[in-house]
Amino acid sequence: MPFSIAAPASFELLVRKSRFLACVQPVPDRAAAQAIVSQLRAQHPDAAHVCWALMAGGQSAAVDDGEPAGTAGRPMLEVLRHHDLEGVLATVVRYFGGVKLGAGGLVRAYTDAVAQALKAAQAVPLQRRVLLSCEVPYALEGTVRRALANADAALLEVDHGSVVRFRFEVVDDAAPALIAAITDASQGRVGWS
Repeated sequence: MPFSIAAPASFELLVRKSRFLACVQPVPDRAAAQAIVSQLRAQHPDAAHVCWALMAGGQSAAVDDGEPAGTAGRPMLEVLRHHDLEGVLATVVRYFGGVKLGAGGLVRAYTDAVAQALKAAQAVPLQRRVLLSCEVPYALEGTVRRALANADAALLEVDHGSVVRFRFEVVDDAAPALIAAITDASQGRVGWS
């Protein structure tokens, strides 16, 4: 089962006078990740590198930002994969300390920094959600709203026309029970689309 993290977590690692400032945080997509990396570059103008890795489905990325190829972004991405994370951005801001670490030293430093930040993060299971919509007569609006609240469904849209149309999301496993509950409570006067 894939996981995400509940909130950002960070860790600072010192390796032969170089500072590695690692942070892991939940992000929805690549655009949000790139915005965070841009903010980090602005906050740390004297940093030698701002490396990052993103696990976000088809939008995953690994960026070395000037470090030798494959010594920063890819190892960070592998740490995220190893922890079965999804929707998580790992960033490491490096302040060069004057001592070259070599390829192996860089891989270890970036890997350790992200792994330590993840130790401070709270993992949360990702649950697949499905989008559903239904329509009911006005008299049943309250019934549907109560059923959605009881199922922890996220109400996205309500349209009041000739009937009341609901658009909502619910955890995949809870969808069949919710559909049955609404159908039973409305005595079959519900239309699903």
